[in-house]
Amino acid sequence: MTKEERIYLFPLWLRIWHGINALGILILIITGISMQYSTAGFVILDFKTTIKLHNIAGIIVSIIYLMFFVGNIVSSNGFFYHFRIKGTSNRMLKQVKYYLCCFFKIEKPPYPVSEKRKFNPLQKFSYIGVMYFIVPFVIASGMALLFPEIIIEEIYSVSGIMLTAVLHGIAGFIIFIFLIVHIYIASIGESPMKNFKSMITGWH
Repeated sequence: MTKEERIYLFPLWLRIWHGINALGILILIITGISMQYSTAGFVILDFKTTIKLHNIAGIIVSIIYLMFFVGNIVSSNGFFYHFRIKGTSNRMLKQVKYYLCCFFKIEKPPYPVSEKRKFNPLQKFSYIGVMYFIVPFVIASGMALLFPEIIIEEIYSVSGIMLTAVLHGIAGFIIFIFLIVHIYIASIGESPMKNFKSMITGWH
């Protein structure tokens, strides 16, 4: 791609949010795994330290999420999250076919990046689902666990705190899987580091 073909897709505010959010999410995943799987005989991180780091990272990610949310409202970046329902299944199937076979044949993608399209159909669907549904739920449930007095004591004979914690963990696991796929997809461009470099410079 020549300089004339370069597209400025990632404004500074988005890159700042992305960097802080990525670091925060990694800390949340590591400390979350530590809380879930540490035992008396196998301690990943000191429990008190783990709780403190998890809470601090959770608060930072929650605050910085407002930057993402408001930024998409007041800037043109929100345009990339507009979702057209008509023809969705056909577009997604076309993209799935590309990932399964055409990509490895070095064929051109059916939905290349342009000034009007940052995401392919599968990316857009997953990003909207994670950023506008899963992440807000993780934030809300995390804040509820931080202040458990606001949680309903019992829901259909099940402890409200336990149910909130389980759902919080499931949503966190979904974000963990999304992160792995996100990193993999970002590494399969023309070169493994090209997309990562774009998030630093802002240019695709």
